[in-house]
Amino acid sequence: MEQRTEANLSPYRTYSRSQWAAMRADAPMTLTSDEVQRLHSLHDRLDIKEVEEIYLPLSRLLSMYVDATQRLFVAQQRFLDSEDAKMPYVIGVAGSVAVGKSTTARVLQALLARWPNMPKVDLVTTDGFLYPNAVLAREGLTEKKGFPESYDLPALLRFLTDVKAGRRPARAPIYSHLIYDVIPNQWAEVDRCDILIVEGLNVLQTGRLPKDGKAIPFVSDFFDFSVYLDADEDVLKSWYVDRFLTLRGTAFRDPKSYFHRYANLSDSEAIGTASSIWERINLLNLHENIQPTRQRADLILKKCEDHSVDHVSLRRL
Repeated sequence: MEQRTEANLSPYRTYSRSQWAAMRADAPMTLTSDEVQRLHSLHDRLDIKEVEEIYLPLSRLLSMYVDATQRLFVAQQRFLDSEDAKMPYVIGVAGSVAVGKSTTARVLQALLARWPNMPKVDLVTTDGFLYPNAVLAREGLTEKKGFPESYDLPALLRFLTDVKAGRRPARAPIYSHLIYDVIPNQWAEVDRCDILIVEGLNVLQTGRLPKDGKAIPFVSDFFDFSVYLDADEDVLKSWYVDRFLTLRGTAFRDPKSYFHRYANLSDSEAIGTASSIWERINLLNLHENIQPTRQRADLILKKCEDHSVDHVSLRRL
């Protein structure tokens, strides 16, 4: 009898970078180097080669999944004799603080929107569904910001329900990283998009299941596909500290910045402060809430210290 190995039992097929890059096939590159530079975050490293070898093949795969899902929807309409509006295809992007979720989400949005059928692709971050800082302070959750309990989960679920139901427009609150808070009475509208990308730390979180089997919706229930960005813990910490040092000399210098008090720290003080925040908050959140959801993703991108993707794991169908 053939010996069963861990690889045999894994629900994923794992591809090296070169193997995955070959999946691009003849898909044309639709972004220029200048556009790629505008898409990545300040502290991330991204070049056109990374887009061509990692994200272009992924966008090709996603375009196939979207097309197949739309054809299945039409078949179900015929079976049910229904005239339901076409539901958008929802993609979740999850992973740790500083891993590059925002960059990945923006690159996918740009690539998917330029496929021949020119789908309308919207992007929403779950940061907007964090409770306002005043609420977090009142509930003693300031040090738990980014943990599952710091989000207005009912509001996020209502938003996703509206999106999937085709209600127009669905509205998501807007978050400001400058003031580190939700902006009152400002909204991003999602109006009958073909594809919606939802990016956030805990979007694959399930929470505790009820013993009586009562139906409880989770954010990931609304996803058609999900991506988890992965990197080793020491690498994540170094990226977080590097980002803190970069922001110290840029955004933190704005008097309106929530973190303005850190603008004049010395290098050693800034490194110590960033390391403390990482260990006290972000690493704990990673261990308790984010990393355990990695195996729920449909695709895992494992990143190296230089921010490039080393290998790709795709869930078997």
